[in-house]
Amino acid sequence: MKADLLIRNAGQLLTMAEGPVPRVGEAMKLVGLVEGGAVAAAGGVIVAAGPEADVVASLELSGDAVVIDAGGSAVTPGLVDPHTHAVFARTRENEFAMRVEGRSYEEIAAAGGGIRSSVRAVREASEDDLVGCGRSTLDTMLSYGTTTAEVKSGYGLSTEAELKMLRAIARLGQEHAIRVVPTFMGAHEFPDEWRDDRGGYVNLVVDEMLPAVSGEGLARYCDVFCEKGVFTVEQSRRILLAAREHGLEPKLHADELHAFGAAELAGELRARSADHLVRVSESGMRALAEAGVAAVLLPGTSLSLGGSAYAPARRLIDAGVPVALATDCNPGSSMTESMQIVAALASMMLRMTPEEVMCASTINAAYACGVEDATGVIAAGRSCDLVVWAVDDYRAIPYHYGVNLVRQVVARGVVVRDGRTPY
Repeated sequence: MKADLLIRNAGQLLTMAEGPVPRVGEAMKLVGLVEGGAVAAAGGVIVAAGPEADVVASLELSGDAVVIDAGGSAVTPGLVDPHTHAVFARTRENEFAMRVEGRSYEEIAAAGGGIRSSVRAVREASEDDLVGCGRSTLDTMLSYGTTTAEVKSGYGLSTEAELKMLRAIARLGQEHAIRVVPTFMGAHEFPDEWRDDRGGYVNLVVDEMLPAVSGEGLARYCDVFCEKGVFTVEQSRRILLAAREHGLEPKLHADELHAFGAAELAGELRARSADHLVRVSESGMRALAEAGVAAVLLPGTSLSLGGSAYAPARRLIDAGVPVALATDCNPGSSMTESMQIVAALASMMLRMTPEEVMCASTINAAYACGVEDATGVIAAGRSCDLVVWAVDDYRAIPYHYGVNLVRQVVARGVVVRDGRTPY
């Protein structure tokens, strides 16, 4: 077979191609390890992966083929970040300082901060401004090994501003090396002008925003912040059922601050994912497991908000829920683009093994985005998205934290990062 890209001399090749999709329970420890591996691709698609001798024997390299010597390093699928708010207009360092001084999330929001602060900034920004901000954020994500990212709207909270955000996200999906999965989140918060008429705002989301988003084909998913003080279970159900009628699959910000019944709703609706889950109940875990809903855990957010409570990863895994990890990259509660720091936190704070972390950052994260047929594993027929690491043991990825361990990043068969980055 012909190939235009060959990655050889991988000391550890983690194909993640072994086991079911999504992985649950003990299957999350299956990483498909090949020692002395190689990967070949043509036209951005993997054509062979496995022991180097077998791969090379089957190949005919094109005259201009790119050959990467991994030098005995670990090679894994490109990382998948299934929960981000990567498009925004301004950062919120002032709120970080308030948190450090002891102000709660609710107190900061009541003082005019929180999501509504970002809403004001996004409404003032142009679409080009949002594209520029998002491009910078995605560039940094890519440098840390992320090749696929879900990106939400939700800082517009008006029909005009939400469409502006989603058009910016669509442009990034067309222009950037990262595969972008767009999510509409008009139900992220109640904007100031609707604080006294929450039912009216829900009507606006259902009757005006969703048809407009669907009409332009701007989103694959619809997410709702189902939480005490934000959208009730009943309001969330109404929005998500309406979204499904418009062709958008449900997701939920679920049970982050309180056990609120959001995970149970995610199971009822067979949502693609339920995210946060710091306060998820036992019945919520059962509902997620029974429906095959991905639990997207965001330890960076827990750390940023004070680190007193983290999602119960071990109980979720033991309950048979497919667990994924994400940065929750956003300007308020998790200002990081690095899935590597999330991997470290998942091991240190959530007690996930390095194997579970790799699963949760690749194939299960791809499942949480609905792109498991395209990426998240290294196997013939899949997109050639992979990372060559500057370590020879994949367990060093969560172990050696606070630095960038990426050597090279390949996205859809193109080397998009080469050499250590300065981040």
